[in-house]
Amino acid sequence: MAKTSRRPLLGGLAGLLASPGLARPALAQGSAAARPVTIIVPFAPGGSTDVVSRLMAERMTASLGQPVQVENRPGGNTIVGAEYVARARPDGQTLLMAAGTTLTINPVIQPNLPYAVEDFAPVMLATTFPFGIITRLEGGPVDVPAWVAAARARPGQMTYGTNGPTTLTNVAMLMVLERLGITMQDVTYRGDSVQLSAFLAGDIDMLIVAGGTAQPVHRNRQGRMIAWTSGRRVESTPEVPSIAEFAPGLEVLSWFGLLAPARTPAELVQRLNAAANQALQDPRLRERLVTEGQFLAGGTPQDFSEFLRRSDAQWRPILSRLNVPRN
Repeated sequence: MAKTSRRPLLGGLAGLLASPGLARPALAQGSAAARPVTIIVPFAPGGSTDVVSRLMAERMTASLGQPVQVENRPGGNTIVGAEYVARARPDGQTLLMAAGTTLTINPVIQPNLPYAVEDFAPVMLATTFPFGIITRLEGGPVDVPAWVAAARARPGQMTYGTNGPTTLTNVAMLMVLERLGITMQDVTYRGDSVQLSAFLAGDIDMLIVAGGTAQPVHRNRQGRMIAWTSGRRVESTPEVPSIAEFAPGLEVLSWFGLLAPARTPAELVQRLNAAANQALQDPRLRERLVTEGQFLAGGTPQDFSEFLRRSDAQWRPILSRLNVPRN
């Protein structure tokens, strides 16, 4: 198990936040201006993480005065991309767009994880987001009470798709099923697009996916979204209830956030943080993310560091109780 709590998450970045406010990023100077900043996305192209990263990269390019590009390095439940950034030079040129799986799930369930939380310098928490629970439009449960009734009538027989038993989507569904007192069978697919194809073909009964996949399915009447795994309703779909309306207090959120390699100089982290925060203020970006079913975050590196600490404290006991498979 990776050690995630003994050393400060910000490593050698003490004093990073000594200056009040968020400074506007200075233009890159010298040879650094000619070199692009690369955001590593540890997922295949086309998913929610990829979309958020490309939207951020476009706006950060304008703020920094140097190119910001996205590179996909999928594999190993985000481990491939995360390890690459953890081992990269701490020069501010390589960033990771991490997701909840990267630093929430993997450090608990992966005993030989090739990176630890302290291998990264938090830059900025970009968004948090719930997952959409979707049933078939024809013949599927029309709401959460009907879903519970159907699952209890066929215990363990209804199916739902995930990207793997150790992914946050599956953990989210396990938490929901536990609170609702029902059981289902998970079926693993390689990516949301494959999972969606199986759902549309009638091979599985339900989906649990992030907003980038859930919203189009809902809008295009390819399926019925019966709940978000959030504590409140999502702005872009006010007609869809939150799971907390049926299981008070239940909320399962993932997140996207930018991290740099540990030992990245404080002034570079601050510069990247300011550019990322400025990107989040872009009205078009904000509209797109809200449409994707995401809650905008932002803030300082220290805010992100504290978020990671709270997330670890929340998820470790949950993962132990649910007996999520250790790899």
